[in-house]
Amino acid sequence: MDWSIAEVARMSGVTARTLRHYDETGLLPPARIGASGRRYYAERQLLRLQQILVLRALGVGVPEIGRILSEQIDEVDALRGHHQRLLAERDRLDALAGTVSRTIAELEQSRKDGNPMTINRPENLFEGVTPSQYEENMRDFPELAEEIGRRAVTMTQADADAGHRERTAQMIRLAELMAAGLPADAEPVQAEIDAQYRALAELRAVSVEEYRAIGRSIVVNETWRAAYESIVPGLAAYQRDAIEAYVATRLN
Repeated sequence: MDWSIAEVARMSGVTARTLRHYDETGLLPPARIGASGRRYYAERQLLRLQQILVLRALGVGVPEIGRILSEQIDEVDALRGHHQRLLAERDRLDALAGTVSRTIAELEQSRKDGNPMTINRPENLFEGVTPSQYEENMRDFPELAEEIGRRAVTMTQADADAGHRERTAQMIRLAELMAAGLPADAEPVQAEIDAQYRALAELRAVSVEEYRAIGRSIVVNETWRAAYESIVPGLAAYQRDAIEAYVATRLN
């Protein structure tokens, strides 16, 4: 039995463009190519894709994944190795939970004391943090998701780490502004939103309605909302409201 590229994309969550890229680079050739040029994948390719996705989730870059898969001999031994990495990832998530817990405590204490929020940003602010599958949160915006996914597969690990740290830092800065009592349409808040919008616009032109929809998705998308709320409760709605204000005053 085999599955078309569309079926594999649907069941795995990997875009068809990414699967085609994996084929073109030799990372995941299909089992066969049909008369119409459509790629088809068998069970062996699905198992290989599973390994690729596990390694990607563990923060391994695509070039390194290719090396790992080319050197492995036995699939069971390879899966045992992946299992050990997943156990290590579990420990990393425990560390990340502790990091978020400390951040929440600092924000809550500042709010209780009524002092202006100031968060130092030492390395331990990002303890346990590795690049997330950011494009997964953009599934409602397929053209942007395709572009983000295309860039992600060619991105170095250092670039991916830097991008993730910057996105996390953006959320922290918004949390500071919110805790300081600034409304969502205040100039410092809008400056942060402007930087975010320009970063998206560098990938592809973003319409007014699309950017407004992205703002709403930050609250509606469960994974996205959880990322914001893990910093401080109410941050997702604050970001959405800031985007609404930005669209109303700067994009209309």
